[in-house]
Amino acid sequence: MQTISRVSSLGEQVRAWRRQGEIIALVPTMGNLHAGHLGLVKEARRRAQRVVVSLFVNPLQFGPSEDFSAYPRTVEEDAANLKALDVDLLFMPSVADMYPLPIQSMTYVEVPVLSDDLCGKFRPGHFRGVATVVMKLFGLTQPDLALFGEKDFQQLMVIRRMAADLNLPISILGVPTVREDDGLAMSSRNSYLSPDERKKAGQLYAQLRRVAELLGQGRRDFARIEADCSRNLERAGFAVDYVAIRRREDLSLPETGDSALVALVAARLGGARLIDNLMVDLD
Repeated sequence: MQTISRVSSLGEQVRAWRRQGEIIALVPTMGNLHAGHLGLVKEARRRAQRVVVSLFVNPLQFGPSEDFSAYPRTVEEDAANLKALDVDLLFMPSVADMYPLPIQSMTYVEVPVLSDDLCGKFRPGHFRGVATVVMKLFGLTQPDLALFGEKDFQQLMVIRRMAADLNLPISILGVPTVREDDGLAMSSRNSYLSPDERKKAGQLYAQLRRVAELLGQGRRDFARIEADCSRNLERAGFAVDYVAIRRREDLSLPETGDSALVALVAARLGGARLIDNLMVDLD
């Protein structure tokens, strides 16, 4: 496995693969890899001749009071896990190399509407930072496909919209969420949970399953279902940002006849902000 930290060196390798006509898959990450990340890599390995994994904690997607400095960094362990999965190239740029100009003067990429709702409402500018860094990674690695976890469903939708609107010749593949035994979606931020908080954290997925159950029973009073599940989480000790039922294709508000839905939740438990979602298919 090659490890490259300089943008210029990455370009040389990508161009060589392109000349050989090889299919390139990109898995963007911020490191501190868990089984969900590694599942993305395994899927990329099945689909492409060359697999690139980026490891970059992107300052643009963190707010002023968020956990950029505290975000867990486990570079040596991550590299060992990726090498074991036969990754071709690990790209680990510095902030200065990715953003050589002052951040306030640089070009941004922003997907309107989709970026402003749900998590975007509680983390202003977050998805602008995500779209910008992903667009830069697409330009640097020139992938044929890029893989993202469905746990960050709104992020996946933002990236798909960006790729479609800008006519990028890249397939955006969502990979199902990997969960712990109690249903908690795997996340780097789960490490922030205390032992007692970790015992409670499975309630997040339990409430999503409750939403799916109620919808399956024929309930269509979406706002009331959201409010009831939010109260249940608050009783369990969560500080809830939102529980939302949306149309899966565009995250707009659902109507009674919609059948392809997604239930989404974001809530804080101690020092961790946890997000999750569950696809709901109705006849």
